[in-house]
Amino acid sequence: MVRNALKLVTIGGGSSYTPELIEGYIKRKEELPIKEIWLVDIEEGKEKLEIVGNMAKRMIEAAGLDWEIHLTLDRQKALIDADFVSTQFRVGQLNARIKDERIPFSYGMLGQETNGAGGIFKAFRTVPIILEIVEDMKKLCPNAWLINFTNPSGMITEAIYTYGKWDKVIGLCNVPVNAMMKEPKLINTTLDKLTYKFAGIDHFHWHKVFDETGNEVTMKIIDAMYSGDSGLPKNIFNVSFFKEQLENMKMIPCGYHRYYYREEEMLAHGLEEYKTIGTRAEQVKRIEEELFDLYKDPELDYKPKQLAERGGAYYSDAACEAMASIYNDKRTHMVVSTVNKGSVPDLPTDHVVEVSAQLGAAGAIPMAFGAFETAERGWLQIMKNMELTTIKAAVTGDYGLALQAFTMNPMIKSGASAKKMLDEMLVANKEHLPQFNKKISELGNIQITDKVVQELLN
Repeated sequence: MVRNALKLVTIGGGSSYTPELIEGYIKRKEELPIKEIWLVDIEEGKEKLEIVGNMAKRMIEAAGLDWEIHLTLDRQKALIDADFVSTQFRVGQLNARIKDERIPFSYGMLGQETNGAGGIFKAFRTVPIILEIVEDMKKLCPNAWLINFTNPSGMITEAIYTYGKWDKVIGLCNVPVNAMMKEPKLINTTLDKLTYKFAGIDHFHWHKVFDETGNEVTMKIIDAMYSGDSGLPKNIFNVSFFKEQLENMKMIPCGYHRYYYREEEMLAHGLEEYKTIGTRAEQVKRIEEELFDLYKDPELDYKPKQLAERGGAYYSDAACEAMASIYNDKRTHMVVSTVNKGSVPDLPTDHVVEVSAQLGAAGAIPMAFGAFETAERGWLQIMKNMELTTIKAAVTGDYGLALQAFTMNPMIKSGASAKKMLDEMLVANKEHLPQFNKKISELGNIQITDKVVQELLN
């Protein structure tokens, strides 16, 4: 990339994460010759956009920079001649996530943002919108890179590549970053002295670690995990993996594997919160209200420490580093969602995986990980095919495919309750699921069982 006056666009600019994004740009002011930053949102997010946008302007001014900050509800205007487009939006805002979590819990099943029924419905709402954005980019900024950290990031990146036919895309997640930030301390070393190898799919990957002499230290970290901070994101309940299982696989699972390896305990904890303090989405909504109250302070011109409680720490900084790596051809090691190209031989070469990669001007060049053992291979293949089924259902609005995705997902007990839950979630989300309109009209006004969700719909 040779442009020396970059135009950066963030869709979902009113997000509470935006101050971290701006901080990341400021940290890289010598690497990224930024001229314009466009923060884009929708009418429902206008108030938050103005609050966080004004804070972004204060941060830029405090840093002594002359970057232009534009706030707009006009996505197409913002995209004209953009160099990088980052996506961090939530269709239906946090109320949609509350539905995704509370309805499954009302059926005695796990409700979670990117896993189980909640993850499927987040994809149903988001995939059509991301494909609209890609179509706009083809017309308005055909040379731009799309940096996605809208969840479920792996499925959204897959949709961009497979259905949007857009290959200049990098999907990001903060979970590998959290691990690499915290694990070295467990064995009294630093990240620059370790080599990490990740492989799998978003929120369902494993990793190995090697020291500067080439010796594997994965088991050393696993031993230390049982007495220290394992780098678990704020939004995941910390129940330990069974050590014997990790000793057998000789890899460190993603924190989200707890929803599968310790489903019983995670479900019990989730149900307890559901019945008392509220689901994670309800907790996040309260945290966000506090954050935006802080952001309104006309004296605040830096990212507040409270943002770390939001659960997505390092997402935005990873996005900034991805842009800097591409622009400067840094060939940085990053963990990204990108096309497999044989790096994970247990999955098709033309689908998206989450792997360690070299990131530079040519995009992501995935590092070979090698084949998994039988147990991990089985998990990975069912989860990837569940994702592919979900994405196709999101694109086509095929109810039968949606039911197939529910049946395949390990966090959903298949049967009559699963079908009833699917129907209820379709009706509860009908405003954001036009592709399923025919089926939703057939379902009519079915009973919503959860009282909080009933109130959101009234």
